[in-house]
Amino acid sequence: MANDSMDQGQQPEQLKTEDWAGGQGLKWLANLSLFEEMIAPIGDALLARADYHAGETVIDLGCGGGATTLAIAEAVAPTGKVIGVDISPDLIGAARERAEKSGASHIGFTCADASTVQLPDGPYDRLFSRFGSMFFEGPVSAFSNLRGLIREGGRIDMAIWGPPRDNLWMMEMMGVLRNHVEVPPAVPRAPGPFAFEDLEYFAEVMDGSGFRDVDVAAYEGLQPVGGVGATPDKAVAFAFSAMAFGRVLDEAGDAVAAAASKELHDVFARHHVPGEGVMMTGKAWLVSAIA
Repeated sequence: MANDSMDQGQQPEQLKTEDWAGGQGLKWLANLSLFEEMIAPIGDALLARADYHAGETVIDLGCGGGATTLAIAEAVAPTGKVIGVDISPDLIGAARERAEKSGASHIGFTCADASTVQLPDGPYDRLFSRFGSMFFEGPVSAFSNLRGLIREGGRIDMAIWGPPRDNLWMMEMMGVLRNHVEVPPAVPRAPGPFAFEDLEYFAEVMDGSGFRDVDVAAYEGLQPVGGVGATPDKAVAFAFSAMAFGRVLDEAGDAVAAAASKELHDVFARHHVPGEGVMMTGKAWLVSAIA
């Protein structure tokens, strides 16, 4: 059972700030298995790079539905512990339920803004984040707070998206979107999925918040858009229901949404591999640094 004593109660063009504590968190929850399948290969690569050992204490930043938190808990068992942090109360609720059902021990969850969160039983040994670190309004302040939660010499391991141009799944969707609605220009370094595409900027943030010895490895592979085995129809439904892409088109009206849906279906059909899904290239940076 989860240890209750440990529980504490966008796109490159930056269309809108994502409401992870509200609507966007609910969308992620409603499509949880599909999101997790899409980014699981990157998460697996990051976990292998982090190479956790029994007895370590770990914070899982932006833990979502708790899949990575559970994987870390297994790696640090039986004497270590892990606490997942996410700003979405809905996702934290799902993560707690998943942990209870799994029978995992030495695991807990906190619903909080990671930029200001304070955790008991610190300092922790390690910090992990699979795409949960790019949305801070003040990244230096946020990472300075996180730096204070791990011990001197502790390590952080994070996956952050590489440049949009190297992520075909995003570029193709944005191309379709721009064909049907006006999309504001990109704001470099603004909070969002690609906030840290520029590694020089990321290094500046790490240095400014007290981290050192930044190390970067590139991950490149195919992303199953809409989940493993998804048909083009299912991938389109995923894009409309789970991503800001769909929200913007819904606001544009039924006729525009229908035209964009057909065009996106044609794009996904070109990348469909029977039995595997809509497979499109993605690139992420796997980064580590020392506190």
